[in-house]
Amino acid sequence: MSIVVTGATGHLGRLIVEALLRDGTPASEIIAGGRSLDKISDLAERGVRIAQVDYTDAATLDAAFAGASTLVLVSSSEVGQRVAQHAAAITAAASAGIGHIVYTSAPAADTSALILAPEHKATEELIRNSGIPFTILRNGWYTENYAGTMAQAKESGVVVASVGDGKVASASRVDYADAAAAVAVGSGFAGTTFELSGDVAWDYHELAAAIGSVLGREVTYTPISAEEHHAQLVAAGLDEGTAGFVVALDGDTRAGLLGVVTGELSTLIGRPTTSLRDGLASVA
Repeated sequence: MSIVVTGATGHLGRLIVEALLRDGTPASEIIAGGRSLDKISDLAERGVRIAQVDYTDAATLDAAFAGASTLVLVSSSEVGQRVAQHAAAITAAASAGIGHIVYTSAPAADTSALILAPEHKATEELIRNSGIPFTILRNGWYTENYAGTMAQAKESGVVVASVGDGKVASASRVDYADAAAAVAVGSGFAGTTFELSGDVAWDYHELAAAIGSVLGREVTYTPISAEEHHAQLVAAGLDEGTAGFVVALDGDTRAGLLGVVTGELSTLIGRPTTSLRDGLASVA
């Protein structure tokens, strides 16, 4: 059995490869795929096969997937291009005879109003229609997404957002990576969709307190309206589209779309998910 992991040059993909190695998958049975092979050359030195993966070049996909039995399709980071990129990978997986696709999706992708959900919903439909056995991992929010918020709070002592009292059930990337690795090597997961989240849903007052604890200074949360938030982001130099996207994500948080605790992630990995403070400390 061999496992190919896309996005191995990124944060989550790399952690999935590391989890597979740690838990006993022979390096020779892991294929780490990505665009910048220099970023994963150290994996090759450890016996992992590294392969160029360019979603716009079918030949790279065919070469990377050849002989693999399982594809861990880590969702692309290129918003707006994901569906076409994922479609190329799914087509290549079918041609290679891959017997199981593990896909990292988004919370409640088929029903959620989350701004990021539509591309994941479309990808899930492509996978289901491919005829290849699959497992969908609907990853919740990553605690590491708040590294920038923490950096700003280090200077200002304030977390500013338009999330209101919305909560987030985040977990660390290592938690989600461990889940993906467990499913990739496990059995009985075909046809299953997991809704993954951290064990605790926290609000932004708790986020500010956790950041303050990591930084060793007082940090407070200042809620503002969506309109104020958009104006501040544009004034800070963000273009209208990016500012609108950030404000929309805060609106999704305010609506509770990222605050659902399911318990499925800790069940899959066999341990509690990483606490908010510990997750923030890892990127401080």
